Amino acid sequence: MRHPAAMSAFGDRLLPQALARRERVADSVYELLADAVLRGELRPGGRLSVPVLAARLGVSRTPVREAIQRLVSEGLAVEQPHRGAVIASFERPELIEIYETREVLEGLAARLAAARITAPARDVLRGLLAEHRAAVARGDTAAHFELDLRFHRLVAGAARNANLAHALGLLQSKVRLAMLSTSVTAGPAQALIDHETILAAIETGDGARAEDAARAHIARLTRALRES
Repeated sequence: MRHPAAMSAFGDRLLPQALARRERVADSVYELLADAVLRGELRPGGRLSVPVLAARLGVSRTPVREAIQRLVSEGLAVEQPHRGAVIASFERPELIEIYETREVLEGLAARLAAARITAPARDVLRGLLAEHRAAVARGDTAAHFELDLRFHRLVAGAARNANLAHALGLLQSKVRLAMLSTSVTAGPAQALIDHETILAAIETGDGARAEDAARAHIARLTRALRES
């Protein structure tokens, strides 16, 4: 019979490793599902079946269930009676609420970025705007949407506030998902102009002007949603 202390030490060594393996699988499944949702490969309203997804991905049901619950907690999926989890879809009133919240947070991110941006982060934003100009010039709508979201993620990163970046990331994921079912926009050319104005204010260190420009940019989209 094994000594109780030896058994305890043996268990203490193995348990964290087992948990880490499970968490890594759940994280990988979440990343695959979230990417498929945001790319439109899994469509809004589609059911997220744990057995089906587990079989397709070649994993057990537990990490799939955990990944789906994470999608639900982040607003990318919702639980429905008798159906389980389905990919979220957004009615216009809910999308307007998202943009109203986003306006405030994007404004704060721009204000903080004006005070905290580093030279490398500034250069990355400049390069991204050059890509965006080229995409708008050739009429590449898919590239426009991707570069638009990247611009906002980079500004949030330049603000160097982890809580703010996390909150904006959740909202921006919902916005990206909503783009799959709505074509409401203020136009790629106007978005590019707005981004250039925001970056110019950030580069001069004018936090108030950067915040005003960022809020005006999102408010324009909110108006487009209300009026469409």
